[in-house]
Amino acid sequence: MSLELLDALGSLASILGLLIGLPTALATFYQSFKTRQEARQAREGTLHSKNCVEFISGDGTCINLVPLETLHSLPRAGDVILLPGHGVHDGSEFLPGAYLVEAVEHIYTSVEIKGCRPQEARLSKTVAQVTSLNPTFAA
Repeated sequence: MSLELLDALGSLASILGLLIGLPTALATFYQSFKTRQEARQAREGTLHSKNCVEFISGDGTCINLVPLETLHSLPRAGDVILLPGHGVHDGSEFLPGAYLVEAVEHIYTSVEIKGCRPQEARLSKTVAQVTSLNPTFAA
């Protein structure tokens, strides 16, 4: 009788191990996959400014990031825009004020979701090069 009991307990343990172990293994694989994707995006430098309009100065320094979904239209070359800059505290490189949009670049990425069209691409980032129109005062 004890051998039959051990056999039943072994079968039950195998079933419970499969029901608990398989979902755990799948969740671990999925988390590992997402972590590798985020690490790749961080290496490429696209993670912090993804789905944003990035306003940069002539030397490539970022002035501001604005999420694409908050805009009703994208800036065009020749537009004058008001940006908050880095604030008005001491040592601020870019002050709040008017900036002239010199050039705009649109960056598109392929869509990798279920049900997308073949070769579908979406706007993932816009980079606007701007020049400050703020007056500079000599001290």
